[in-house]
Amino acid sequence: MADSTDVLIEEIIDAHGGRNLWDGMDRLDAELSAKGFLFTAKQRQVLDHIRVQAYCHQPTFLFLDYPGPGTIGEFAGEAEVRILDANNCVVKKRIQPRAAFRQVRRMLWWDDLDFLYFGGYATWNYLVTPFIFMHTGFLFEYLGQRRVGKGTFTCLSVTFPRNIPTHCRTQIFHFDQDMLLRRLDYTAEVVGRWAHAVHFCDDYKNFSGLRIPTRRYVRPLLFGRALSGPILVAIDIHDVRPHLRMESGVTYGAQGLP
Repeated sequence: MADSTDVLIEEIIDAHGGRNLWDGMDRLDAELSAKGFLFTAKQRQVLDHIRVQAYCHQPTFLFLDYPGPGTIGEFAGEAEVRILDANNCVVKKRIQPRAAFRQVRRMLWWDDLDFLYFGGYATWNYLVTPFIFMHTGFLFEYLGQRRVGKGTFTCLSVTFPRNIPTHCRTQIFHFDQDMLLRRLDYTAEVVGRWAHAVHFCDDYKNFSGLRIPTRRYVRPLLFGRALSGPILVAIDIHDVRPHLRMESGVTYGAQGLP
């Protein structure tokens, strides 16, 4: 089964652009908007055509001109989130930001650094999946073909290694007949251990050889069924520009993941 699962992972990676293409990339520059009930619940402003950068081979994600004009909000893996001014000086930072969500205040509202952690790791995951599966340490379990809603999907249980920040360690991924990711089920543990969610991926477009879903939306998940509402998060990706390693020069931040 291990060999057949390896073949399946390669088919999935090929469907989204291929291993060779991804290996030559350094980062993705994107423009996106995001809204939904989670923004209201945590007293955060929605994102309107904001520019972001997702690094392909390490958990680093930047929000440009956020939380204000001329600033950069940076998610730098599990170690730190920080806000940089126009001179690239740190004006705010938080060490071990995930641990801070254990405090009661996060149930009521999020500050800028809270959002930078959640939005940073989550959107980084979304933009680099399924190529993230190329890193070492992932465990895959083939769950077979499943009928979900009006479609039949190839389903995988994926357990993430500890060095990759994500919603929860084990998630269920659903791929269509073309091996494109259409749905993933997870628990957003930063929100709460009760925050079971189903995340849909639609409107795939080709960006320099990468096939990326440009419309994503998240609904509550109850006993394996997606509820009709509310829409917890809705993301529209307006544009993506992949940068090759030779274009970007020195890789930003820490060393890439193995």
